[in-house]
Amino acid sequence: MSSNVAEIVYPESDGKPMADNTLQWDWMVKIVGELREMFAGQEVFVAGDLFWYPVQGSPNIVTAPDGLVAFGRPPGYRGSYKQWEEDNIAPQVVFEVLSPNNTYGEMDEKRAFYEKYGVEEYYFIDPYENEVEIYLRNGKRLVKQDDVFAIESPRLKIRFAKKDDELVILGPDGRIFQTREQRVEEMLDEIEQSKRLVLEERSRATDAVITAELERRKAEEERRKAEEERRKADEERTAKERLAAKLRELGVNPDDLLREAQ
Repeated sequence: MSSNVAEIVYPESDGKPMADNTLQWDWMVKIVGELREMFAGQEVFVAGDLFWYPVQGSPNIVTAPDGLVAFGRPPGYRGSYKQWEEDNIAPQVVFEVLSPNNTYGEMDEKRAFYEKYGVEEYYFIDPYENEVEIYLRNGKRLVKQDDVFAIESPRLKIRFAKKDDELVILGPDGRIFQTREQRVEEMLDEIEQSKRLVLEERSRATDAVITAELERRKAEEERRKAEEERRKADEERTAKERLAAKLRELGVNPDDLLREAQ
């Protein structure tokens, strides 16, 4: 039997670019990438710029956070986050990164959306001014926090800080969130530093071997000279003993000669 009810379509894209520039993109990449690494192997779904539909049957009620985290949901592929297919679990944490095309009115609308549909933690990042606004749920409201650098995320255990006047995110272990390119660059720097340390250690070891060899040769030369001095002294003593014996054969007392010479 055919149905006259059209199937509801939930689009997976609005045709807009994921990011307006590389600065916004880098923030999205390091947030999503680092959080996925943090929660690898756990029942935590992390995504970026993914459509979230909180209400079944209402495809017009939708938003796409720059980053979202849903605890209690398995990682893996999603074309969109349809909340009714996810045990009705709303993303507990969302991130928005300001782009040049965003207006603060638009961001206020997004915050109202997150407040209405159950988000517990909302982080609004302005990468151009190196500032962050943090909103935590208190009852039905998302309340803006005052001292943002003193707050640790209740869910993620991350926090924000300033390093050389630049806004950064610190993981639970204190490591700064980075893009994959930054991680690779850091690893290459560490490899180069390790190579330098190995070469320096080899150089020090070579210098030590050379120094030890020079000292060995010096000691050998000193030993040889001492042996030569002892040999000469032995030859001189032997010659004197032979002369004294010869004098005695001739009836001359060598001791008398020594006293007369004195």
